[in-house]
Amino acid sequence: MSLSGVGRFANQPRTTIHEFFLCSQLCSVVGKHYSQPQNILAFVFDSNGLRAMNKSRSWVADTEVVIVGAGAVGLATAYALVCTNQDVIVLERHAQLGSEISSRSSEVAHAGLYYPPDSMKARLCRTGADLLKTFCNRSGVPFVRCGKLIVATGSDDGHQLARLRANAEACGVSDLQSLTQDDIKALEPELAGHSALLSPSTAVFDSAAYLLALEGAIVSQGGQVVRRCEITAIGRINSGNFVIETRSGAGRAQITCKSLVLCGGLAATTLGQMVTYPGRYHPPETFFAKGHYFALTKSAPFQHLIYPLPSDGGLGIHYTRDCHGGGKFGPDIAWCETPDVAFDQADTRARQFRSTIKTYWPRIDDYDLVPAYVGVRPKLSRKGEPARDFAIHTETEHGIANLIGCYGIESPGLTASLAIGEWIAQRLHHQSRL
Repeated sequence: MSLSGVGRFANQPRTTIHEFFLCSQLCSVVGKHYSQPQNILAFVFDSNGLRAMNKSRSWVADTEVVIVGAGAVGLATAYALVCTNQDVIVLERHAQLGSEISSRSSEVAHAGLYYPPDSMKARLCRTGADLLKTFCNRSGVPFVRCGKLIVATGSDDGHQLARLRANAEACGVSDLQSLTQDDIKALEPELAGHSALLSPSTAVFDSAAYLLALEGAIVSQGGQVVRRCEITAIGRINSGNFVIETRSGAGRAQITCKSLVLCGGLAATTLGQMVTYPGRYHPPETFFAKGHYFALTKSAPFQHLIYPLPSDGGLGIHYTRDCHGGGKFGPDIAWCETPDVAFDQADTRARQFRSTIKTYWPRIDDYDLVPAYVGVRPKLSRKGEPARDFAIHTETEHGIANLIGCYGIESPGLTASLAIGEWIAQRLHHQSRL
């Protein structure tokens, strides 16, 4: 069993637990130096997660910030914080990064067309798309600006395209182009449509490579990402620090921090309910919507992403390509009581997909559809209700300083992740100066 330091000791040689002792030299593990030994927590990172030795509690926090959840938003928040020299630990209950939401999406960098102009989704999507492109290009993450067509298949659908364009322009998206039927045929000969909008700045990227690049950037700047580490309880001590109880293959442990960010994705509400709040605050309830994806067995004849007009609860079953030449259709929407990534009723669902896709691509029957994967979206609205904005709750909402909870971070959360991370980092910095 070995110890990997935290914060400024992250790049130091590993040492065995028998050689680890509590003294002033190692107080920099928590990002501070003290002249005398402190009752800090001796905690160990290994392949089984977070392991800890008992300690008597004091006002000294083990680290400055703990982030729960190593999806795109959690990692992007950690990245924003380590760039400002914060000591950060990310705790992830699964073995893989982003295994619940971030890796089960369409992998599209959205331009920000669909959201209410004054919403967090609209603002953070626009900013996040620019940050994402810069980060991917700098980090060597595949990023392809292929553009997107939003297709109206009937002559009566033109007014919906007009409303969509007006909304996009109100959101600050200024590069949309209106297309006639002839324009569509010139760009995509096999596409059937009466009119369309072209979003030239929409892109696709490799989400798995993005998450790994974020993790690498965090670790290279002294942060830690600990996998297979589940949160079982969250409390506070008199100093105001948070106490987080964890469970992993190594057993149970505790860690304290000055600031806590909950980026739990599908488990956001469950995590939020672990905290005791003043007043009558309750974390938002999360509702779950499954989305199935089918892959094509051979390349589709499209250069752009192909979207129908938005439908209730989502953007419709659309075609997306990936950075490596593959193509897929999805997602549909199937509401569920609990998160479930099983691919249900594949044959029936494939027929439903074909029927929908055929409205804008008549030749779909010449291609085979094979089940690819299922994603689950955490929504703050029930079936049939209007979609709600991101809910990123700070002391203003729940009354606890240095605690931020992220709820309902569905699409465009992946695109907006770096902007969300910066937003959170700025508010933690502001609170730390009060």
